[in-house]
Amino acid sequence: MTIATLEPRTVGSIRGEFFIAAYQRGYRWGAQEVRLLLDDIVEAAGSDYYLQPVVVKKLDEGRWELVDGQQRLTTLYLILRAINRYLPFIEPQFSLSYETRPGSAAYLNNPTEERGSENIDYFHILAASRCIDKWFADRPNPSATASKLNEVLDESVRVIWYEAPATDEFDSRTLFTRLNVGRIPLTDAELVKALLLSRVGRSFEIAAQWDSIERDLRSPEVWAFATGEPDGSATRISLLLDTLADEEYGPPDWHVRPPFHTFETLRPLVIDDPQSLWDRVVDLHSQILGWYDDRDLFHKIGYLVASRRATFGDLVAEARDATKSDFQRLLDDRIRSSLNLSADDLGELTYQSGKTSRVLLLMNAETVRRTSNSSERYSFDAHAQRMWSLEHIHAQNAQGLNTVEQWTTWLTEHRDALSALGLPPDKLVEIKTRIDDALPTITSQTFESLHNEITELFSAAADEVDQDGPSNSEHTDVDSITNLALLSSSDNSVLNNSVFEVKRREVISLDRSGAYIPVCTRNAFLKYYTDERAQLHFWGPRDRDGYLSAMRSVLGLGGYLLDEPSAAETDDDVDATS
Repeated sequence: MTIATLEPRTVGSIRGEFFIAAYQRGYRWGAQEVRLLLDDIVEAAGSDYYLQPVVVKKLDEGRWELVDGQQRLTTLYLILRAINRYLPFIEPQFSLSYETRPGSAAYLNNPTEERGSENIDYFHILAASRCIDKWFADRPNPSATASKLNEVLDESVRVIWYEAPATDEFDSRTLFTRLNVGRIPLTDAELVKALLLSRVGRSFEIAAQWDSIERDLRSPEVWAFATGEPDGSATRISLLLDTLADEEYGPPDWHVRPPFHTFETLRPLVIDDPQSLWDRVVDLHSQILGWYDDRDLFHKIGYLVASRRATFGDLVAEARDATKSDFQRLLDDRIRSSLNLSADDLGELTYQSGKTSRVLLLMNAETVRRTSNSSERYSFDAHAQRMWSLEHIHAQNAQGLNTVEQWTTWLTEHRDALSALGLPPDKLVEIKTRIDDALPTITSQTFESLHNEITELFSAAADEVDQDGPSNSEHTDVDSITNLALLSSSDNSVLNNSVFEVKRREVISLDRSGAYIPVCTRNAFLKYYTDERAQLHFWGPRDRDGYLSAMRSVLGLGGYLLDEPSAAETDDDVDATS
């Protein structure tokens, strides 16, 4: 195996002639990119600042083929030429030329107005040069700025110098395409891999292990379980590398992980003992798969990650010195803290409560987990794809229904469901006839009138048909958790605003077609939580009571509810799971 080499290099240490082959487009940076680079360089004074990688292949003594990094290196060259105009003793130590523009090297040294329109490359080079000149001119003391900028470029600003082997195995055009199609940059993981393989004796074996780990982490369910995300970076093994980097120095302070933070953190470890670092990567991979294969751990960890109550790195740290039983208790404590609810508190949750989605997610995960002799798992991948949202089991308003097409569809769906009400035949015929008459020329006023009448019929029927008389349930608010479930989210506001019977038919249809339905949603619409005497076509007070009782039972058996009511929710209770 031929190994690439890489190292950080300050801009001031870059030497040689760089050749840009014809398969690349020319220089295209605009004023925004140029100014941003200049501002970033100035702000980097006193601290290391890393630019995107510069990928090269050696041609002969002192000459390089620049495979990737043309835009950055060209702009840096123009900046150095501008510094030279204020500090004549400072000269760029490298040069660039384009295969398609024989005079490009000379033009970079003197981008004149007269030649700026000769070709598109010169046009952009001239515009960038003007932008740089204006940036210096706008400084209070341009000469002092030039001196400071030169110092920062020499000491603080670095590129990741990635030298691909000068062999046929590393075809330049193929490498350029891989780096630039979709603008996928060279990642921390790829840099760590190159450095690791260059320093171990078993490079073939480790390369094969690396690919195997990457394949395992590309399983959608494994990835969603570990990260709570539906998709990942170009290299999934970055999850393990980021975790190891955070173990060394803690996670970065930035909200967004800065480029090459992981590579720079792990680089000394790779140099010092590459095999030891790789063994830690392998151990983390085994830990993920071990947790994934254990149904109890899978559902508890999956819930915590999906609800943003823990990260994979948090749990790795907690599991490091814990026995399996201790780790289980730690997970249970985290889950209990994520809810901070008593059995009484559960019944007070509403659509607006931050914890409601979290409770329903845990209810689904726990219901599946506690099913004995089953291999079924809750799909955290489906959850991560935001296929599910918080929906009313029985809707009573027309929010979101604003078009003739939506009104027509809603009335057609509910017309078909009216037969479940057990209305007198003449009453059923009469209302269906009014719907049929209204549909060809439906108006907002006509729809609103029919909508209110139909929803009232279904709501009233739900309250009246319990065989033992009205329920004493206090949970009658349409926004109560007793009327909420995780349902398939879509742009179809018609279904979202439908009454129970219409939604029940749709859930059954989806279930028959093999669609993934969260287990508790399916149970609610199939009336698993209500005794056998209950009516089938309505969602009434007894159904709500049975649903809430099941929540209290499942979450209580898991030990996730407090003995006493909790304090009022705080701003920290804003939910991120749906």
